[in-house]
Amino acid sequence: MTALTRTDTRPLSQWWWSVDRWLVIALAAIVTLGAILILAAAPPAAERMGLGSFQLVQRQFAYLGLAVSVLFAVSLLSPVGVRRLGLLGLAGALALLALTPLVGVEINGAQRWLHLGGLSIQPSELVKPVLAVTVAWMLTLPRRGEPVPGDAIALALVGLTCALLLSQPDLGQTLLVVATLGVQLFVAGLSWLWVAALGATVVGGLVIAYLSLPYVAERIDAFLAPGPASYQVERALTAFERGGLLGTGPGEGTVKASLPDAHADFILAVAGEELGGLAAAAIVGLFAFVVLRGFVRLLHDDNLFVVLAGTGLLASFGIQAAINMGSTLHLIPTKGMTLPLVSYGGSSLMGVALAMGMLVALTRRSRNPEGEA
Repeated sequence: MTALTRTDTRPLSQWWWSVDRWLVIALAAIVTLGAILILAAAPPAAERMGLGSFQLVQRQFAYLGLAVSVLFAVSLLSPVGVRRLGLLGLAGALALLALTPLVGVEINGAQRWLHLGGLSIQPSELVKPVLAVTVAWMLTLPRRGEPVPGDAIALALVGLTCALLLSQPDLGQTLLVVATLGVQLFVAGLSWLWVAALGATVVGGLVIAYLSLPYVAERIDAFLAPGPASYQVERALTAFERGGLLGTGPGEGTVKASLPDAHADFILAVAGEELGGLAAAAIVGLFAFVVLRGFVRLLHDDNLFVVLAGTGLLASFGIQAAINMGSTLHLIPTKGMTLPLVSYGGSSLMGVALAMGMLVALTRRSRNPEGEA
């Protein structure tokens, strides 16, 4: 194999010398820890479902290989390529979201999954990165002097996405989409009044959801007054207590045998019990590093689209991780949201891989003029 030199014009060589390697290393570390935790947490979950012990592990590892390939392939794109992928991807993701309430599979009172060709797809996981990129492009247009009502189009796209998410219903993903928009609007320089109005809308929506959606009221009530409905959170906290600082050892934990979502939404509890509080803190640190490192790279970029798109991708990634961790530690009501690149779930894994591939592409340095957005 020939060496990848700085003067080499091949795409792989250009990628290697322009990519933020620390960001890639941090993402690789998160993926590796996720694979280790899936090996520990998925077999008991598979047995509870009546599957072979390693059937869920095999599925996740198959998705993991595909996700890594997607992340790498997307990271080779120029900003223009990322923008085009976002626009095309959003059209497809919105079409899938519109189909979900009509022909989707109902699980626990919600229709969030589509069965296509033997695969179970959750469109809400795929829409987040492409929406963030498209919104960034729309917000950029009027600030470049283009005669396009970009702000109005961006708000309309987010409103349409939220309406489709609420029809499932999926309040957690809706809040994540709105929060991501709020961060992008703030960075774009929109008035504080607009940001405050968006925040007030979110608060009002939460009140309405509490009064009209029983499952939302149940989760909030369980957070405020723990009882039978907070069983998983209590088991997760017990796992952290049992693990202490250094953990019980890989494979020695017991919470995965009794916690229904130990391989999914509560996988951090498995890490806390088997690897210990220090390892769990390291996982938190890795997520924080990815977010902070990404923003540091964006600070040095004068391309508004790159800044806004990267901001949206980082905000979605960081807020989702914070929601998952906060739910596991009983800091906020449970949201049913995965830990990015760690929890079990093919749609989540592919959606985050797409987002991080876009982020790596946007934070590359020494782009050719043709690559400018």
